[in-house]
Amino acid sequence: MMRLSFVALVLLTLMLAGVQAFAAPSAPASKVLTPNAPDSLLIDVLGAGSSFQSPAGIWWPKKIKKASVVVWFHGGMSSGNCAKGLVAGADFAELYPEKIVVSVSACRDNHWVTKTAINAVDAALDSVAAKRGAPVERVSLVGVSDGSLGVLVYSLEGRRMVDDRLLVSSFGAFLGGPLELAAPKKMHVGRFRFLQGGKDRLYPSDQTVPWITEFCKAVQVDCELRFDPEGEHDWSYWKGKRMEWIRDAIRK
Repeated sequence: MMRLSFVALVLLTLMLAGVQAFAAPSAPASKVLTPNAPDSLLIDVLGAGSSFQSPAGIWWPKKIKKASVVVWFHGGMSSGNCAKGLVAGADFAELYPEKIVVSVSACRDNHWVTKTAINAVDAALDSVAAKRGAPVERVSLVGVSDGSLGVLVYSLEGRRMVDDRLLVSSFGAFLGGPLELAAPKKMHVGRFRFLQGGKDRLYPSDQTVPWITEFCKAVQVDCELRFDPEGEHDWSYWKGKRMEWIRDAIRK
């Protein structure tokens, strides 16, 4: 098994850092459901020595009882904007109006590679379960840019089983080697779809494609890389040019 790089060790140490209490929403979402309009939720998470408030948006379909749930992991996970989740899932929710879309905010030290942020996701899913009166046992995950790290870390650390995963313009090497990430049993369920572009301004394809290829070989489940030589980094490119790949990744 390959050794983790120093950066990967630091990130995984952050991910596995203990928390003092399980995340819980500070207030319930609104009782009036407007289809395809978001509820807002403020999630309080107690981390190691500090607290973190994660604003979240939840988009509801017309029928919520049996609707499947998708978690959107936004990019720019360590920026100073600590409320991205309130609006980040809106575009995706328009594409899948029959699903419940949950978008939690990551921020600065509480980014997607920390247990605190993963707990915030599960707390938001607990709120969805309470509101619709039915448990959320399985989810699908979508991450763009470093939001894709959230997809991988939730797959390892989250409390729900994962069905479909869509990772757009990702750089999994931030977490370590592909064989290490593919080895845990929690990775051996569901599907993986990677969308990667040859004109990605942040993550060069000569670095990302070999990592993804090795990961897919090792993970032992349905895993596929979709590569577009003209593909750019941002979600808008993939939505505009490769919508069929998105539809294949997150099934109705």
